[in-house]
Amino acid sequence: MKLSKELVAFSDRIGHTFARPEILVRAVTHASRSAAVRSDNQRLEFLGDRVLGLVMAEALLEADPDAREGQLAPRFNALVRKETCAEVAREIGLGEVLRLGRSEMLTGGRRKEALLGDGMEAVIAAVYRDGGFEAARALVLRLWGKRIRTVEADARDPKTALQEWAQARKLPPPNYDELGRSGPDHAPVFTIMARLQTGAEAKASAGNKRQAEQAAAKALLSQVESKND
Repeated sequence: MKLSKELVAFSDRIGHTFARPEILVRAVTHASRSAAVRSDNQRLEFLGDRVLGLVMAEALLEADPDAREGQLAPRFNALVRKETCAEVAREIGLGEVLRLGRSEMLTGGRRKEALLGDGMEAVIAAVYRDGGFEAARALVLRLWGKRIRTVEADARDPKTALQEWAQARKLPPPNYDELGRSGPDHAPVFTIMARLQTGAEAKASAGNKRQAEQAAAKALLSQVESKND
C-alpha cells in the first residue's frame, strides 16, 4: 500500500517511516468514514492510550526520582488528558490528514478536541504496532518533551486549587456563570465568569464549558494569589 503525499508528509513530521503504511491509514480514519470496525481508529485509540500512559509514567519517574505518588499523579493526568493529546495533534497537523465522514467534515471535525485527542492516541498505537515500544516511546518523548519538563505548572487543577484557596479562608466555593456563547454550532466559544464571595472575578473563553471554567479559575486564582504576595 502506498501512502498519499499528505500522509507521507505527516509521517515525516512525526519522525517515523511506516513499514506497514496501512496501519497509519487506519490510525487517521474516523469511525464516521468507515463502516468496518477494523478499518477505523477506535481500537488503535484504545491501545495508544495505554502506550502513552506507560511512557509518561516511566518518564515522570525518571524525571523526579524523589517524587511521591501524590505528586506524580496530577502531573501524569495533565500529560495524558485528552486536551493535551489534542494540543500535540494540532502541533503536528493531524487534523489536516484525518479521514472523516461527510457529517464530521461538515461540522468541523478536523478541529474537534475529542477527534484530535483520539486520533493522537491512535497514531501512537500505530507507531507502536509498526515499530515496537521503543519507536512509540521515542515518538511520545519527542512530541511531549517540553511538557514533561514543565508539567508541574500545569498539574494543579485550577478549579480545585481555587476552591481550596476559598475554603482555606472560610469562603464558600466560587461560582461559575456562563456569560455567553458565540461562533457556529460546530465550533462554539463559551465565555465563563468565575466569582468569589469577596467580589473578585475573572472571565475566560474556550471551545467548551469545562475549558472555559478552568481558564477562568486559573485567571482568578492568579489574581487573588498575586494580591496576597
